Amino acid sequence: MTVLPEPYGVVAHNSAKQSENRMHDDAVARRFGFVGGLVPGVDVLAYMTHLPVAKWGRGFLERGLIEARFVKPVYDGDDVEVSAEPDGEGLTLRVESRGELCATGAAALPEHAPPARLGNFRAVPPVTIRRPVDSSSYELGKWLGTAPQCWAGDAAIGYLAEVREADPIYRAEGLLHPGVLQRIMNRVLIENALLGAWMHVGSEMQLLNAARPTDQLTARAKVTGNYEKKGHRIVELDALIVAGGDTAIAHCHHVAIYQPRAKAAA
Repeated sequence: MTVLPEPYGVVAHNSAKQSENRMHDDAVARRFGFVGGLVPGVDVLAYMTHLPVAKWGRGFLERGLIEARFVKPVYDGDDVEVSAEPDGEGLTLRVESRGELCATGAAALPEHAPPARLGNFRAVPPVTIRRPVDSSSYELGKWLGTAPQCWAGDAAIGYLAEVREADPIYRAEGLLHPGVLQRIMNRVLIENALLGAWMHVGSEMQLLNAARPTDQLTARAKVTGNYEKKGHRIVELDALIVAGGDTAIAHCHHVAIYQPRAKAAA
């Protein structure tokens, strides 16, 4: 019988109020029809990782698979509940807040991490000069990169505080929370164009190795989709997160609305 972790409750925190993405600003978000600034999707995904880590421990951080789709916003200060149901050997995940379903997803623990060929992912630096985003910023087939980043010392501890993560595994074993990898995926977009208000709407992440706060991490990302849907401009990325230039950490599929449609006038 599958043993399920207990539902996980967290008080949501908008960690990006001061970021370039103005969708996290109350006034701007309201112009798009939201109640206030949105809690970043990458942080909602971080909340979702709590249950698979509770179930599978370090094994999940080394080779776990998680996917998420964000269907309703989560707001700063709101109570959020993440719950799980069995799905074969894996889990289906739900995020609820304000009595609404905000995100759906799934998690699994493969027996082995799938092989990752670094040579299939081109290493490029971010653009030298960021220009205002348009359809050519994320041209189909284009390779995009990020500047190396690490979360050594207080940065890793600060991240855990931002996503309200209290699981002792990260400090006890000196491991980096996988939600950080999703922030790097956002950096692919941010470091290669000047964006206005935009939204992360879905992800799939296959972990390949457990990362540490001292790792220098970069993304090697290829644009696999750039299209319009319901008035939104959407980009899809296929990327490998790499540590130290030679160790594959995660294979990620990332979807974002980089130019949302404006709210119709009342």
